[in-house]
Amino acid sequence: MSPAPYTVALICLGNICRSPMAHVVLEQRIAEAGLADRVRVVSAGTASWHIGKPMDPRAAATLTDAGYDASRHRARQVLDVWFADPAGTGEEHVDLALVMDESNRTDVVALAGVHADRVRMFREVDPEGPGEVPDPYYGGEEGFTEVLAMVERCAQAWTEEIARAVGGT
Repeated sequence: MSPAPYTVALICLGNICRSPMAHVVLEQRIAEAGLADRVRVVSAGTASWHIGKPMDPRAAATLTDAGYDASRHRARQVLDVWFADPAGTGEEHVDLALVMDESNRTDVVALAGVHADRVRMFREVDPEGPGEVPDPYYGGEEGFTEVLAMVERCAQAWTEEIARAVGGT
């Protein structure tokens, strides 16, 4: 039996804009780095409003226009069992949770309990400086373009950090 993959969860509020955009981009960077067999990327929301729904059409269009595949996403909610001790396997375990804003961090840290050290801000590795990934939901298409730019800037840095964590290149 092979060991469970190192699992990274991207988390925002509803799991239809920011976290699925980050999921798609990070998953592609992980594959390009040759780590797809050792690293699994998932995404979720802290709220349950959109469970089972596809990505926001504006987020999907922004990704598609940039050459990414946004078709497979279905929203889900983050689960406390992801942070269980002893560690679960497969769907039941997250090694690293990357949250989009401070509100998400507060919610996920509460779920993670003693494993709050697994929760980090997505933009803490942003070469343009740390901060929150703004929620583009109530704005126009330019907000989704801005989020994609942030995600792309950070995805490479996270891929390098994840590679070190799993003993990759």
